[in-house]
Amino acid sequence: MVTSINPLSKTFDISDSEKAELLQIIHNRYEFDFTGYSEASLKRRINRFADLKNMNNFFELKNGLLNNESLFFDFVQEVTVNVTEMFRDPSFYKAVKEKIFPYLETHPYFKIWHAGCSSGEEPYSMAIMLKENNLLDNARIYATDLNQNVLSQAREAIYPARYFQEYSQNYINAGGKNSLADYYVTNSGMVKLDQQLSRNMVFSSHNLVVDRSFNEFHLIVCRNVLIYFKQPLQEKVFQLFYDSLCMFGYLALGSKETLQFSKLFDRFEVVDKKEKIYRKIA
Repeated sequence: MVTSINPLSKTFDISDSEKAELLQIIHNRYEFDFTGYSEASLKRRINRFADLKNMNNFFELKNGLLNNESLFFDFVQEVTVNVTEMFRDPSFYKAVKEKIFPYLETHPYFKIWHAGCSSGEEPYSMAIMLKENNLLDNARIYATDLNQNVLSQAREAIYPARYFQEYSQNYINAGGKNSLADYYVTNSGMVKLDQQLSRNMVFSSHNLVVDRSFNEFHLIVCRNVLIYFKQPLQEKVFQLFYDSLCMFGYLALGSKETLQFSKLFDRFEVVDKKEKIYRKIA
């Protein structure tokens, strides 16, 4: 349960040395490595977590996370970024359909990885697109995140109905062939997506920072995750994606991230410069 806070009463701001100590403790205790995250974003989220839990000093924060596993997973939920929506950035989905689906159509069976899937809106958007192009039966979609709470929501596929007017417009702008309402039912202000969309989905915990490749994929989608990582950690994740792609497989990053400055850049060809879609060629 989240404790309400008085906006006029801020607890404390964690120092750089305290942050470094905290991250080392977390790594030793739970094997979660946050040291590669953008420093400003991470510090802001740690301070917010301390405020939400009404912690008055670093000692309370450190000992709470060290000795209370439930509190630690609340911390993970706060620190990891989970901002998503269905058919977010419709031009991205148009590009995927036009430039990647013809490749997928040549395979009787293919695998897609949504890395950092959050609460599942993007994998379900992909499933709808695949269904409308007669490809869903050939697909296995792996949707992963390190945050167990958002993964639970993704498995349930239940979302607030108030978002779906915007989602429906996104769907139309992405080139949807029907109506988004064909894929869900509404009850008591909540939307439940059609279970048929998830019949070929696997939701699983995966930490991009420390976990290894677990399959070979024809398409990897990872959007609005790497922007919160520092360059060395980005490079580590790009290596993971490279190792996880089959030859001539696609990496789709979306407009806000880029492979351009990676040492792996010359092993890919640029398929869509705006939407940062790349194809493994070496």
